[in-house]
Amino acid sequence: MTGAALRVEDRGDFVLATLDRPEKRNAIDLAVIDALHELCASLEAHPRTLVLRGAGGAFAAGADIAQLRERTAADARAGINTRAFMRVHALPMPVIAVLEGHTLGGGAELAYSADIRIGTQSLTIGNPEPGLGIIAAAGASWRLREIAGEGIAAEMVLTGRILSGDEAFAAGIVTHLHADGDAAFATAVAIAKRVAALDPAAVQASKRVLGAPRSAHPQVDLTEQAILFDSPEKHRRMTAFLERKQQR
Repeated sequence: MTGAALRVEDRGDFVLATLDRPEKRNAIDLAVIDALHELCASLEAHPRTLVLRGAGGAFAAGADIAQLRERTAADARAGINTRAFMRVHALPMPVIAVLEGHTLGGGAELAYSADIRIGTQSLTIGNPEPGLGIIAAAGASWRLREIAGEGIAAEMVLTGRILSGDEAFAAGIVTHLHADGDAAFATAVAIAKRVAALDPAAVQASKRVLGAPRSAHPQVDLTEQAILFDSPEKHRRMTAFLERKQQR
Protein backbone atom coordinates (compact mmCIF):
# COMPACT_ATOMS: atom_id res chain seq x y z
CA MET A 1 0.00 0.00 0.00
CA THR A 2 1.63 3.21 -1.17
CA GLY A 3 0.42 6.79 -1.20
CA ALA A 4 1.87 10.20 -1.91
CA ALA A 5 1.49 11.29 1.73
CA LEU A 6 2.26 8.04 3.56
CA ARG A 7 4.48 5.26 2.21
CA VAL A 8 3.54 1.89 3.70
CA GLU A 9 5.83 -1.13 3.38
CA ASP A 10 5.51 -4.70 4.60
CA ARG A 11 8.83 -5.51 6.29
CA GLY A 12 7.88 -9.02 7.41
CA ASP A 13 8.11 -8.65 11.17
CA PHE A 14 6.41 -5.25 11.06
CA VAL A 15 4.74 -2.66 8.86
CA LEU A 16 6.72 0.51 8.16
CA ALA A 17 4.78 3.73 7.52
CA THR A 18 6.80 6.77 6.43
CA LEU A 19 5.35 10.27 6.43
CA ASP A 20 6.48 11.43 3.00
CA ARG A 21 6.09 15.18 2.53
CA PRO A 22 9.74 16.20 3.04
CA GLU A 23 9.24 19.50 1.21
CA LYS A 24 6.74 20.41 3.99
CA ARG A 25 8.75 18.69 6.75
CA ASN A 26 6.02 16.05 6.69
CA ALA A 27 3.32 18.43 7.91
CA ILE A 28 0.12 16.51 8.55
CA ASP A 29 -2.63 17.39 6.07
CA LEU A 30 -5.93 15.70 5.22
CA ALA A 31 -4.21 13.32 2.81
CA VAL A 32 -2.01 12.06 5.66
CA ILE A 33 -5.04 11.71 7.93
CA ASP A 34 -6.94 9.74 5.27
CA ALA A 35 -3.90 7.51 4.74
CA LEU A 36 -3.58 6.90 8.49
CA HIS A 37 -7.21 5.79 8.65
CA GLU A 38 -6.65 3.43 5.70
CA LEU A 39 -3.56 2.01 7.40
CA CYS A 40 -5.38 1.59 10.71
CA ALA A 41 -8.23 -0.27 9.01
CA SER A 42 -5.71 -2.72 7.59
CA LEU A 43 -3.89 -3.21 10.91
CA GLU A 44 -7.14 -3.61 12.83
CA ALA A 45 -8.15 -6.42 10.48
CA HIS A 46 -4.68 -7.99 10.37
CA PRO A 47 -2.76 -6.96 13.52
CA ARG A 48 0.96 -6.21 13.03
CA THR A 49 3.50 -4.09 14.83
CA LEU A 50 3.68 -0.62 13.25
CA VAL A 51 6.84 1.47 12.91
CA LEU A 52 6.23 5.15 12.12
CA ARG A 53 8.93 7.50 10.81
CA GLY A 54 9.30 10.61 8.68
CA ALA A 55 11.20 11.20 5.44
CA GLY A 56 13.94 13.78 4.96
CA GLY A 57 15.26 14.11 8.51
CA ALA A 58 12.05 15.20 10.22
CA PHE A 59 9.19 13.27 11.77
CA ALA A 60 6.44 15.86 11.31
CA ALA A 61 6.70 19.62 11.79
CA GLY A 62 3.04 19.90 12.78
CA ALA A 63 -0.34 20.08 11.12
CA ASP A 64 -0.52 21.76 7.73
CA ILE A 65 -1.07 25.37 8.78
CA ALA A 66 -2.60 26.40 5.46
CA GLN A 67 -5.34 23.80 5.94
CA LEU A 68 -5.60 24.41 9.68
CA ARG A 69 -6.19 28.14 9.16
CA GLU A 70 -9.33 27.39 7.16
CA ARG A 71 -10.86 24.94 9.63
CA THR A 72 -13.96 26.03 11.52
CA ALA A 73 -15.54 25.33 14.89
CA ALA A 74 -17.38 22.40 13.30
CA ASP A 75 -14.04 20.97 12.14
CA ALA A 76 -12.65 21.34 15.66
CA ARG A 77 -15.60 19.42 17.13
CA ALA A 78 -15.15 16.69 14.50
CA GLY A 79 -11.62 16.06 15.82
CA ILE A 80 -10.09 15.43 12.41
CA ASN A 81 -6.55 14.79 13.68
CA THR A 82 -7.63 13.66 17.14
CA ARG A 83 -9.70 10.73 15.87
CA ALA A 84 -6.92 9.50 13.61
CA PHE A 85 -4.29 9.65 16.37
CA MET A 86 -6.60 7.90 18.83
CA ARG A 87 -7.09 5.15 16.27
CA VAL A 88 -3.31 4.78 15.90
CA HIS A 89 -2.93 4.54 19.68
CA ALA A 90 -5.69 1.90 19.88
CA LEU A 91 -4.12 -0.45 17.31
CA PRO A 92 -3.97 -4.03 18.59
CA MET A 93 -0.19 -4.44 18.31
CA PRO A 94 2.60 -2.09 19.44
CA VAL A 95 3.25 1.18 17.64
CA ILE A 96 6.88 2.37 17.56
CA ALA A 97 7.74 5.92 16.47
CA VAL A 98 11.20 6.94 15.24
CA LEU A 99 11.57 10.64 15.96
CA GLU A 100 14.18 12.87 14.39
CA GLY A 101 14.25 16.55 13.63
CA HIS A 102 11.06 18.59 13.88
CA THR A 103 8.34 16.74 15.81
CA LEU A 104 6.00 19.60 16.64
CA GLY A 105 2.31 20.34 17.19
CA GLY A 106 0.25 17.66 15.48
CA GLY A 107 3.45 15.78 14.68
CA ALA A 108 4.27 15.59 18.38
CA GLU A 109 0.72 14.44 19.12
CA LEU A 110 1.03 11.66 16.55
CA ALA A 111 4.30 10.69 18.26
CA TYR A 112 2.57 10.65 21.67
CA SER A 113 0.06 8.16 20.25
CA ALA A 114 2.82 5.56 19.83
CA ASP A 115 3.54 3.01 22.55
CA ILE A 116 7.32 3.33 22.21
CA ARG A 117 9.23 6.40 21.01
CA ILE A 118 12.86 6.33 19.86
CA GLY A 119 14.62 9.66 19.49
CA THR A 120 17.70 11.17 17.88
CA GLN A 121 20.04 13.98 18.85
CA SER A 122 18.41 16.17 16.17
CA LEU A 123 14.96 15.83 17.77
CA THR A 124 12.97 18.93 18.71
CA ILE A 125 9.58 18.04 20.19
CA GLY A 126 6.80 20.15 21.64
CA ASN A 127 3.47 21.87 21.26
CA PRO A 128 3.65 25.54 20.22
CA GLU A 129 -0.07 25.70 19.33
CA PRO A 130 -0.99 28.63 21.66
CA GLY A 131 1.37 30.80 19.62
CA LEU A 132 -0.93 30.13 16.66
CA GLY A 133 -4.11 30.94 18.59
CA ILE A 134 -5.22 27.34 19.25
CA ILE A 135 -4.61 24.57 21.78
CA ALA A 136 -2.93 21.18 21.47
CA ALA A 137 -6.21 19.27 21.20
CA ALA A 138 -5.12 16.05 19.47
CA GLY A 139 -3.67 14.27 22.47
CA ALA A 140 -1.04 16.44 24.16
CA SER A 141 -3.38 17.74 26.84
CA TRP A 142 -4.00 14.25 28.22
CA ARG A 143 -1.48 11.81 26.74
CA LEU A 144 1.65 13.89 27.41
CA ARG A 145 0.77 14.11 31.10
CA GLU A 146 0.59 10.31 31.24
CA ILE A 147 3.93 9.98 29.45
CA ALA A 148 6.07 12.65 31.09
CA GLY A 149 4.18 13.73 34.21
CA GLU A 150 2.23 16.82 35.19
CA GLY A 151 5.14 19.25 35.45
CA ILE A 152 6.76 18.70 32.04
CA ALA A 153 3.37 18.42 30.34
CA ALA A 154 2.18 21.69 31.86
CA GLU A 155 5.29 23.58 30.82
CA MET A 156 5.19 22.23 27.28
CA VAL A 157 1.46 22.75 26.73
CA LEU A 158 1.11 26.08 28.57
CA THR A 159 4.33 27.79 27.49
CA GLY A 160 5.11 26.14 24.17
CA ARG A 161 8.46 24.87 25.45
CA ILE A 162 10.27 22.76 22.85
CA LEU A 163 12.47 19.94 24.12
CA SER A 164 15.72 18.75 22.58
CA GLY A 165 16.45 15.07 22.13
CA ASP A 166 18.43 14.98 25.38
CA GLU A 167 15.62 16.71 27.26
CA ALA A 168 12.97 14.41 25.77
CA PHE A 169 15.04 11.40 26.84
CA ALA A 170 15.43 12.79 30.38
CA ALA A 171 11.66 13.36 30.54
CA GLY A 172 10.90 9.82 29.39
CA ILE A 173 9.15 10.97 26.22
CA VAL A 174 11.65 8.88 24.27
CA THR A 175 13.13 5.76 25.86
CA HIS A 176 16.10 5.44 23.48
CA LEU A 177 18.29 8.23 22.09
CA HIS A 178 20.62 7.80 19.11
CA ALA A 179 22.99 9.94 17.11
CA ASP A 180 20.99 9.73 13.89
CA GLY A 181 17.89 8.37 12.23
CA ASP A 182 19.54 5.24 10.87
CA ALA A 183 20.63 4.12 14.34
CA ALA A 184 17.21 4.97 15.77
CA PHE A 185 15.48 3.01 13.02
CA ALA A 186 17.77 0.01 13.65
CA THR A 187 16.62 0.02 17.28
CA ALA A 188 12.99 0.18 16.16
CA VAL A 189 13.57 -2.83 13.90
CA ALA A 190 15.22 -4.75 16.75
CA ILE A 191 12.25 -4.01 19.03
CA ALA A 192 9.77 -5.04 16.31
CA LYS A 193 11.66 -8.32 15.81
CA ARG A 194 11.57 -8.93 19.56
CA VAL A 195 7.80 -8.44 19.53
CA ALA A 196 7.47 -10.78 16.53
CA ALA A 197 9.04 -13.60 18.57
CA LEU A 198 6.30 -13.34 21.20
CA ASP A 199 2.79 -14.77 21.21
CA PRO A 200 0.67 -12.20 19.32
CA ALA A 201 -2.36 -12.93 21.50
CA ALA A 202 -0.35 -12.30 24.66
CA VAL A 203 1.11 -9.07 23.23
CA GLN A 204 -2.36 -7.81 22.28
CA ALA A 205 -3.73 -8.72 25.72
CA SER A 206 -0.78 -6.95 27.36
CA LYS A 207 -1.49 -3.80 25.34
CA ARG A 208 -5.16 -3.89 26.34
CA VAL A 209 -4.44 -4.20 30.06
CA LEU A 210 -1.70 -1.57 29.88
CA GLY A 211 -4.22 0.86 28.41
CA ALA A 212 -7.02 0.06 30.84
CA PRO A 213 -7.90 2.62 33.55
CA ARG A 214 -6.65 1.96 37.08
CA SER A 215 -10.19 1.19 38.23
CA ALA A 216 -10.33 -1.77 35.81
CA HIS A 217 -7.42 -3.55 37.52
CA PRO A 218 -6.95 -6.28 38.60
CA GLN A 219 -10.13 -7.67 37.04
CA VAL A 220 -9.10 -6.85 33.49
CA ASP A 221 -5.77 -8.63 34.02
CA LEU A 222 -7.44 -11.73 35.41
CA THR A 223 -9.97 -11.86 32.58
CA GLU A 224 -7.28 -11.61 29.91
CA GLN A 225 -5.07 -14.12 31.73
CA ALA A 226 -7.93 -16.62 31.96
CA ILE A 227 -8.27 -16.60 28.18
CA LEU A 228 -4.53 -17.05 27.67
CA PHE A 229 -4.26 -19.82 30.27
CA ASP A 230 -6.59 -21.98 28.15
CA SER A 231 -4.86 -21.23 24.84
CA PRO A 232 -2.98 -23.97 22.92
CA GLU A 233 -0.16 -21.50 22.26
CA LYS A 234 0.48 -21.02 25.99
CA HIS A 235 0.75 -24.80 26.39
CA ARG A 236 3.02 -25.12 23.36
CA ARG A 237 5.38 -22.34 24.42
CA MET A 238 5.63 -23.50 28.04
CA THR A 239 6.23 -27.10 26.95
CA ALA A 240 9.01 -25.95 24.62
CA PHE A 241 10.55 -23.90 27.44
CA LEU A 242 10.57 -26.88 29.82
CA GLU A 243 12.04 -29.16 27.17
CA ARG A 244 14.86 -26.70 26.45
CA LYS A 245 15.55 -26.40 30.17
CA GLN A 246 15.82 -30.20 30.50
CA GLN A 247 18.34 -30.35 27.62
CA ARG A 248 20.78 -27.97 29.28
